[in-house]
Amino acid sequence: MSSRRYVRGWGALPLAVGAVLVSTAAQSPAGPDARTTSAPEPTAVVSLDGCPVAGAGLCSAPRHTVVLSGTRVLTGHPFTLGTQASGPVELALRTPGVLADVTVTDQRGRRVAGTPSVDGTRWTSVAPLPAGARYAARLVVERAGAEGSARHRARLDFRTAAAPAGERLTVTFGPDDGGTYGVGQPVTAELSHPVPADDPDARRAVERALQVRAEPRAEGAWYWVDSDTLHYRPRSYWPSHATVRVRSGLDGARVAGGLYGGRSRPVTFTTGARIEAVTDVAALRMTVYRDGLPLRTFPVTTGKAGYRTRGGTKVVLGKEPLVRMRGDSIGIARGSDDYFDLKVRWATRVTWSGEYLHAAPWSLDAQGSENVSHGCTGMSPEDAAWLFGTVREGDLVRVINGYGAPMTPFDNGFGDWNLSWPEWRRGSAFDPSATRPRPGTGAVALRPAL
Repeated sequence: MSSRRYVRGWGALPLAVGAVLVSTAAQSPAGPDARTTSAPEPTAVVSLDGCPVAGAGLCSAPRHTVVLSGTRVLTGHPFTLGTQASGPVELALRTPGVLADVTVTDQRGRRVAGTPSVDGTRWTSVAPLPAGARYAARLVVERAGAEGSARHRARLDFRTAAAPAGERLTVTFGPDDGGTYGVGQPVTAELSHPVPADDPDARRAVERALQVRAEPRAEGAWYWVDSDTLHYRPRSYWPSHATVRVRSGLDGARVAGGLYGGRSRPVTFTTGARIEAVTDVAALRMTVYRDGLPLRTFPVTTGKAGYRTRGGTKVVLGKEPLVRMRGDSIGIARGSDDYFDLKVRWATRVTWSGEYLHAAPWSLDAQGSENVSHGCTGMSPEDAAWLFGTVREGDLVRVINGYGAPMTPFDNGFGDWNLSWPEWRRGSAFDPSATRPRPGTGAVALRPAL
């Protein structure tokens, strides 16, 4: 057995298995068999439960009980949370009193996020805890006594069982780490293993573990695009000049059956100013705004009949100073009167199928007066070069007062913003309608070679 360790205000006695450490603030630490005589008092029982909160199925994780009784310390049997404990960990007070304070930290000293109950009798971790890790819970139990309320302290150390050997679910996040993006850039999560819609518990386990933090704070939610892809967006764009941190808490967590999470690389990115390029199709004008203030307005041409430009909100996917565009990439046969094969300058991409904002010197006479393109938004070389230098990936492109079909949410770029917030929330595994068919969840189109 290891030697005793002391933390100011807390007594601690490590045990070999399960590492359960218990004490009260009123006395020195003692071993598991220590007893002192005192007048009988109501006892406070704190039980640690690693079973799923909803109680779905059997769970092999035992409850561990700590008895706090004024002047004496009793410890239950040391333990390790069982490998079937797939839900969040709960600390619950089973007798009168409240958990006045709960702090749980991992072996690196990082605080574990948790939520107290309204009545103060329970604390539940926000996400399941990874397998094969150690944790320390510091508890302050407040109970009413004959001479008023009294506080008792305990430290409870425990560990989660190691995950069995096998495949691991990992996540690849987007966008790229360390970059600066527009306020419309969604976070993407590509899973290494599919999680089907008919396993909502597994989806909730994954979604709960994928953490997104923005400074300044922005309310947001995940949306299941398909069985191995999720997108995250705020309710109404990211704040300008924000820092967004994305990480997976799946490492060691049980997802479903024998599938456990593995390590995934976190991503941190920043946002720039809020840039919006708004094309008014009816007026044949584009106005570019920065943080709500107009920067520049210039004439454009958009898609003609049969090739109408998609309406709604799009996100800049990338920029190419020179790109070759061919009619057969959008289904126009060679030899047709509509066929084209052009080298185009200052091309800002907004769909994977080949919709760009670009220089169109061949249509200068039509810009501002007629829609003559095959779906792209054309402008003068000077305006295209200025736009190319002004926007970045993740910036917003909105098409209003047009005649084309609306931009789809997920199958041709980032059309995420075309779903209302209630529609977006229905894409979460935590929404009651999560198993119903949702818009834009079909197969994702391949990126064309232009």
